[in-house]
Amino acid sequence: KNLKIKYYIKITMKFSVSRDQLLKSLNYCQGIIEKRSTLPILSNVLIEAKNSSIKITATDLDLIFTNLTNNIKIYTEGSTTTSASVIYDIVRKLSSGSEINFNLVNENKLQLESEKSKFNLLCLSPSDFPLVDENFNDNEFTIDSKSMLKLLNKSKFSISNDETRHYLNGVFLHQTEYDKNYFLTAAATDGHRMSISKTKLNSKINFESIILPKKTIYQLVTLLEDQEATIKICNIKSKIKFEFNNSILISKLIDGKFPNYIQVIPTTNEKKLEINLNNFLSSVDRVSSVSTDRKEGVKFQLLKNILKLSVNNPNSGDGSETLEVKFDHELNISFNSKYLIDVASQINGEKIIFYLNETGSPALIKDPVDKNSIFVIMPMKA
Repeated sequence: KNLKIKYYIKITMKFSVSRDQLLKSLNYCQGIIEKRSTLPILSNVLIEAKNSSIKITATDLDLIFTNLTNNIKIYTEGSTTTSASVIYDIVRKLSSGSEINFNLVNENKLQLESEKSKFNLLCLSPSDFPLVDENFNDNEFTIDSKSMLKLLNKSKFSISNDETRHYLNGVFLHQTEYDKNYFLTAAATDGHRMSISKTKLNSKINFESIILPKKTIYQLVTLLEDQEATIKICNIKSKIKFEFNNSILISKLIDGKFPNYIQVIPTTNEKKLEINLNNFLSSVDRVSSVSTDRKEGVKFQLLKNILKLSVNNPNSGDGSETLEVKFDHELNISFNSKYLIDVASQINGEKIIFYLNETGSPALIKDPVDKNSIFVIMPMKA
């Protein structure tokens, strides 16, 4: 009887992998998987063991992410799908540096062993996992990963959350030309603030203007933070592909027309306000502490070389601070404190520069060490 049992049990996948390698791959997938998906298979990751590599895929139907881990001990090639959150939680809690042995006992059970731990995970058939094979061979270009990361970080905080204007729920990525140079430019706005950043390209690229969804952007940022090399980008009408060393991210795009943001950039703001960045950030953060939901405006009372910041909340009190600045005019204007902190957090230099006009006019904000990024904030009613 024992011989018969051994004969009929067919092991369809067996491999060993480092806990740390696998954890990194599964960690990327967490940003893709929808926690409350109506399709059970979308809560799973697809695991494929082949050619001394483990390929892990996650999708929510709008985003497809694959990560390849090479030089793996594979005893039997195969594939399965299992819960992304469960396997991630287990692997995360195993000892760093440990080895994990996987064994697909049957199509419904994946065995995981490491040190003194042993788990049996439920599986769904890999044939039910949705994969779309698109031809992305055209319109490919490369860009430095750090340049791409900068573009997204300096624009993403201005993305709108208003679902009625879906075309503002992402970053507008497009090619621009200035003085015979070509740039990849990112722009985002929610109607109250706007962020624009660009990076120089080596030459003109064949790239259609697109709107990248918010979820894609945050997933991209996570991937780019771990990259040092260049990445490959190519897009077709409704999708875009980002290719890294061992990862690929394919995303659907937002269908819509991004507004003409150039016409919103102030061109007549001649009142220049120069402030030490760290002092400004600290002061805004402190005085806005009395605003329970940070929605009260921070009032700027500007005199020659003096800025008084103040917040008044009828329910919790008021606060004020005075800063020494460079300014040759008199002006009172108010801004949303969160918007100020978001912009100031993306300034690289030691100073932040405001170009102001009147009390009700938008402010243009620049970074003295980054000529390729600008920010616009609408004032609040006093």
